[in-house]
Amino acid sequence: MAASPGKLGLKGIRAVARHAGVSIATVSRALNSPDSVSTELRGRITQAVKSVGYIPQATARALSTRRTRTFGAIVPTIDNTMFARGIAALQEYLSSVGYMLFLTTSGYDLDAELQQARNLVSRGVDGLVLRGDCHHDALREMLAEHDIPFINVGVYRPDRPYPCIGTNNEAAAHRAATHVIELGHRRIGIVSALQRNNDRASARVAGFRRALAEGGIELPDKWHVEVPYTLDDAREAARYLLSLDDRPTAVVCGNDVIAYGVLLEAERSGFAVPRDLSVVGFDDLDWSRHLRPSLTTIHVPTGETWQRAGEYLVRRLAGEQTIMHHEIDYSLVVRESTAPPPKRQGRSR
Repeated sequence: MAASPGKLGLKGIRAVARHAGVSIATVSRALNSPDSVSTELRGRITQAVKSVGYIPQATARALSTRRTRTFGAIVPTIDNTMFARGIAALQEYLSSVGYMLFLTTSGYDLDAELQQARNLVSRGVDGLVLRGDCHHDALREMLAEHDIPFINVGVYRPDRPYPCIGTNNEAAAHRAATHVIELGHRRIGIVSALQRNNDRASARVAGFRRALAEGGIELPDKWHVEVPYTLDDAREAARYLLSLDDRPTAVVCGNDVIAYGVLLEAERSGFAVPRDLSVVGFDDLDWSRHLRPSLTTIHVPTGETWQRAGEYLVRRLAGEQTIMHHEIDYSLVVRESTAPPPKRQGRSR
């Protein structure tokens, strides 16, 4: 049974006072009238609040009654078409059932994500939607302590004790790399998103590498480039790979935006896709089917994934039966950007 708001608030403020080495009254004064205490003392108490994970009593009361009808979502960035599509689907669903969505970003920084989660919890959100399964331990502890439901979106990890909904990224990337292997490519490069604090990117790289290993294909270190999520960085990676004397004949990419950059740079550098270079993406964004050549990619139903995340939280709060781990199917969409390797490696003329 969850603690009553009064007990929860009193317990938390006592812990803050102990941690800061001051009285409960001093903590209360610092929180309610910050200017009434010194800068040094205010900083010490603020640090104690963060360390303890204390949430003001009024907010705890809102959390215990589940009456705010708000959810929070923390995504790494909004400079990502896939995230924008997912957030739009989530908000549309939540609005239809009378909930409001608060959105924040973390920049792939676990400490920043933790702080944003604390901010959202302090404002009384009823639940959280998180991207991936790579989070600060203190975040999970805070959510457990205050009995706030959450769900990890974009991953399928049935081996983990946390609710999730998404595609098996490793298996989907394995399928993408297998496609170019089946076409006859043996010289295959990888341009991936940055893997630090990004379990989706890491899983996709693992899937690419597994397919290559199963095919007996060596991946030289210089043929794997990690880049931020921008066209400029993806183009720079492609420029580097295509400048190599022993360049790849196919490139598998960690997402569609990276693949767009590879396609653009290949054309600018005088290579014809797919005659000289095959390119595969991941996500199947709207532009992927409109490009010329259109992009072979892994289709992931982003809107459905995020909507179902919202449905999970709403049902969980209503006390209904929920499935903790939900796998979303993916599919390989073969378009114009892949073909058998050229008989002779070189630039088109």
